[in-house]
Parts: sequence; C-alpha cells; structure tokens
Amino acid sequence: MKKYKVLLYEDIHEEGKAILKDKTDLFFTKNLEESYLIQQAKEIDGIIVRANGKVTRKMMEAAPKLKVIGRHGVGVENIDLEAATERGIWVVNTPDANDISVAEHFFGVALMLSKMLKKGDLALREGRWEARYQYIGKELHGKTLGILGFGRIGKAVGRIGHNGFNMRVLYYDTVKYEGIEKEIKAEQVGLEETLSQSDFISINLPMVPATKGLIGEKNFNLMKPTAYIINLARGPIWDEKALYKILKEGRIAGAASDVFEVEPAAKDHPLLQLENFIGTPHSAAHTEEALKRMSLVTVDILRVLEGKEPVYPVNQPKR
Repeated sequence: MKKYKVLLYEDIHEEGKAILKDKTDLFFTKNLEESYLIQQAKEIDGIIVRANGKVTRKMMEAAPKLKVIGRHGVGVENIDLEAATERGIWVVNTPDANDISVAEHFFGVALMLSKMLKKGDLALREGRWEARYQYIGKELHGKTLGILGFGRIGKAVGRIGHNGFNMRVLYYDTVKYEGIEKEIKAEQVGLEETLSQSDFISINLPMVPATKGLIGEKNFNLMKPTAYIINLARGPIWDEKALYKILKEGRIAGAASDVFEVEPAAKDHPLLQLENFIGTPHSAAHTEEALKRMSLVTVDILRVLEGKEPVYPVNQPKR
C-alpha cells in the first residue's frame, strides 16, 4: 500500500506519531529556510508545523500534492491561510490542547514576581538570610485580574484566578461571553479600564494586525505602579523597548514573558538584565500533557489525507 508523505518541521510526541505510523512516511526538516523547505515539499501530502518556521505561499506552490497543514498548537500566523484556502489545502490545529498548561504558567510566573521567589532563591544561595526582611511579597488572593483576550486560554486563566485566588476578573475582548461572566463573575470592560484597574494582567490576544504593538508606553502608563503584566501570547503584541523603559524606571512592579519579538531571544536581551522581569523560552505550553494533546493534530492530518473532513479546521478551502 502506498503511504502518504508527511513533513514535520520539528519532532512531536510519540503518541501523535503513532497515529500516522502505518499509513504515512514521516520526514523531518534539517533547517527552516524557505528555499530548503521548498525542495523538501515537492512530494509531500501533509505538513506539521510547530511555533518555528513558516508555511508560505511559495512552499505551497512547490507542493502540488499538499492537502493539509497541521499546526501543533493554536496560533496559525506562521501559515499563509489565504494561500492555503485558495489552493484547496486544509489548515488544522489543536485549539483545546494547551489551555491549562499556559494558564498554570501564568500563575507560576505571577507568583514568582509577586512573592519575589527568584530574588529570594538567589539571596539564599549567596548566604543573605537577612533578605527575608527585604523581599516582602504580595498576595494574589482578592486582587483584580485583568485578561486581554478571553478565548480558551484567557477563560482558563480567569477560572483559576477566581476559583483559586478569589480574584475579581476583568476582561477585554471584542466578544461578550455571558456564560463565563455568570460562572466566575467576570466583567467585560475596555482596554484602558482593564489596564488601569488590574493588579495582574494576562495577555492572551491573538497575533493579528490590530494587536501588533497594542501595548506601548501610553498603555503601560495606565497601569498601577504596583501592577504586574505577563505576556504568554506573542511578543509583537507589546513594545519591548517601551516595557524595558517602564520597568527600568520602576513605573510598574514587574513583568514576565514567554514570548519575544525576535525568537529565540538573545541571552543579552535588555529585558533579561532587569530584576523585575522574568522570561521563559516560549515554553508555557510545554508540559507532558499538553505536548501529547498537541501532537494529536495527526488525527486531523490523517482524516484529511483519507478524504474526510477534519474535526478542528481553521479554514474552509476552496474546492
């Protein structure tokens, strides 16, 4: 039996690959340069892409057999959706796979910032026991949680904040979500009100033209001087230079980010030189459980290759 050919930009969990084992041959890229990928895609039936690398129009034009592109994760800004739709190529993703992992990551770094855990650990390693009198943290309990983007991850953040820390939940979104408003007493407000009233702010917006650079110096200045802001969405949504200035001058209490304007972020990135900033290497969704769930994009890959409609389509390709 002839097997389908599937190109993977990066490796995925064994559980996902097992689904394709009997009916496909898997190929792995050696680099993510467009010219190289074009050469690799000529005989390919399906592609699986993670956060790194792009699936461009030129690639699709060079891949006449390509039927489906799977995003191991949620965001599809690294896939040319317009070109895929025009060429009759399905784009699929795993919309529910990493909600909890990313939401837990938010509270992990929120606690690190508010409880000064990084500073305390360093002080202890340096023998500065007296730091217990210097690093006085703040509780999350009862504080106001502002969520920019109230999709699946935003809602997960809101539920944990409300149920776990008795937080008041504000959210900024173009859509009103009445069900969860009742569930966790969330309030839909404008961007300025979310920023100015919140003690902890979670950025969970999609990366689209309207959100690029949305949070700049003007909006940072709306925040309380005691507030923290955490970006687990995409680096270009905020202005890193403006954030550095705000943090350096102590105009807000702190910030954290799992994403950067340029990835991988350099080890001498200005933000990483600040004590009131915590960075992680785009790893918020990298738990064993979430990686397994994201790898199951292969279910839809195989469905499309076998002539069935996918369960989680991102587009509706032209026929």
